[in-house]
Amino acid sequence: MQFDDLLTEQRNHRSTHIDRESTLEMVGTINREDHRVARAVQKQLPQIAAAIDAAYPKFDQGGRLIYVGAGTSGRLGVIDATELQPTYGLTEKQTFGLIAGGNQALTHTLPSVEDSPELAQDDLAAVQLTANDVVVASAASGQTPYTVAALKFAQAHGATGIGFSCIEDSPLAQLADYPITPVVGPEVITGATLLKAGTAEKMVLNMLSTGIMVKSGKVYQNLMINVVPTNGKTFERAKKIIAEATQTSTLAAERALDRAGNNVPLAIVLIETKGTIAEAKKLLDATGGHVSQAVKLSDDVQHA
Repeated sequence: MQFDDLLTEQRNHRSTHIDRESTLEMVGTINREDHRVARAVQKQLPQIAAAIDAAYPKFDQGGRLIYVGAGTSGRLGVIDATELQPTYGLTEKQTFGLIAGGNQALTHTLPSVEDSPELAQDDLAAVQLTANDVVVASAASGQTPYTVAALKFAQAHGATGIGFSCIEDSPLAQLADYPITPVVGPEVITGATLLKAGTAEKMVLNMLSTGIMVKSGKVYQNLMINVVPTNGKTFERAKKIIAEATQTSTLAAERALDRAGNNVPLAIVLIETKGTIAEAKKLLDATGGHVSQAVKLSDDVQHA
């Protein structure tokens, strides 16, 4: 399919008069189109769930979550990876984003780099991609050479390939192990895929990464439990998380955190199971660090 024929490049008949609308009418037009994004993403929920279920066992076992893209798609991937690190206590080695053109492309437009398959191969080779890794390749059009080549390279090395695009049956969608293709339709401003396509990608990446983190035990109830207390603010946050998770006082939470050596998951298991530090550690070791599973295992043992 020619680039100009792509749905993301067509004119939107609902916004052809946006340049003559009042400011309130203009933002109303944009907002109505954004509602279409949510519905398009909703139709992809089974595909998103399947991608999460394929990705989290690899991540759980030490594989990396790697985002790849060019332009807006690449920047959104870098943002998602970067935000996961402090939110869930991850390192830069566990999740990161690769964007065509490198760090300079985060703040500058480098138009030619997205057309280079060789650059994608070099970028993934440089991080020593393995079969344990998960690669999330994103391109609104689904045919950006850099992104398609990155996904091909990933699959050639046995990595799990998730492909995000807004075009059904695009090269990226056909290639991906787990294609996710919310069809958001033409943009409010013709061809400006930083708008609806960008919003759709952000929504999908939010679901993917959150789902992988939840399934990998980085969340207990709906609390982010991998916060590392390194200063006064994070220490207070850790105490609050423990107190809320266990329905206990902040004083009891502080005592448990001290006994657990400032390890929040261990402190939670310690309170929830009413056991010893050694027993709590054993439960977490047996469940790969999953607090929910550790608490359940303790309950099962007590009621056996």
